[in-house]
Amino acid sequence: MAEKIYLVRHGETLWAKEGKHTGLTDIPLTKQGIKEAVLLGKRLKKNSFDAIYSSPLLRAVSTAEYAGFSKKIEIWDDLVEWDYGIYEGLTHAEIFKKDPHWSIFTKGAPQGESVAMVERRVRRILKRLRSIKGNVLLFSSGHISRSLAAKWLNLSIKEGAHFALSPASLSLLGFERTTPAFLLWNDISHLNIFLRI
Repeated sequence: MAEKIYLVRHGETLWAKEGKHTGLTDIPLTKQGIKEAVLLGKRLKKNSFDAIYSSPLLRAVSTAEYAGFSKKIEIWDDLVEWDYGIYEGLTHAEIFKKDPHWSIFTKGAPQGESVAMVERRVRRILKRLRSIKGNVLLFSSGHISRSLAAKWLNLSIKEGAHFALSPASLSLLGFERTTPAFLLWNDISHLNIFLRI
């Protein structure tokens, strides 16, 4: 079993900045997102990883590359973001006009992935992580990462709704003795150059 899982959400994209749901649409990082990835790389450079994986989507791969891991990453299709179906590219406000009680974590996405489909994918991810010894670095997207975190804690996918996750954030999944735990969640302290405190 992996000892620690370093979980990175990709840097800023235009749609993320605008609050649009970005599932399988393959859009690049913004200039800001590139800067975020570089800062993230500086934070991670002292760590060693036994395996490094990325979603196949450009925003995740670019984050890994600008962070300095271009020669070490392996593409892992299961890390791709949730397929939002007909809600792709829409904001929460636009979706709530159609369904005021919608949440991806409880209803899934019409003509996209259901909660059950994502749960099966997350179980495959966890099974593979259990076969790796040492530290693992994952580059992916928001909702699939939140789903993975929920299942890491032995919770249902719907509990992922409680785990806010910012672009270019770093989270760390591990153990409190033998119990799966968050060791760090949604940390963006490496971006403090951009933060207004």
